[in-house]
Amino acid sequence: MRILLCCAGGFSTNMLMQNMKKVVKESAKLNEEDFKFTAIPADSLEEEIDNWDVVLVGPQVSHKIDFIEAVCKPKNVPFAVIDKDVYGQMDGATVLKLALVTHKKHQMGK
Repeated sequence: MRILLCCAGGFSTNMLMQNMKKVVKESAKLNEEDFKFTAIPADSLEEEIDNWDVVLVGPQVSHKIDFIEAVCKPKNVPFAVIDKDVYGQMDGATVLKLALVTHKKHQMGK
């Protein structure tokens, strides 16, 4: 699964991404080769949207959700906003679960 994280500048989201990678690495059920992660500023989404399975939006850019939806929907890429408390805790496991659930719901809705 290819997971694209959108944020304001990238520093804190990059830390969250590293926590997500750690969860995958330490999991007995997940395989590192099955996951790809990248963190980008939300303003770069239009250039980066191709070839991603799901977009996760940092709470600090949730005010740009209309823009994000306008970019993701035509490309048929599901997206979700990360809860601010989960984001603040840098909870990689919960954010990874959000990505998996968002992607699964999108696949079931096709």
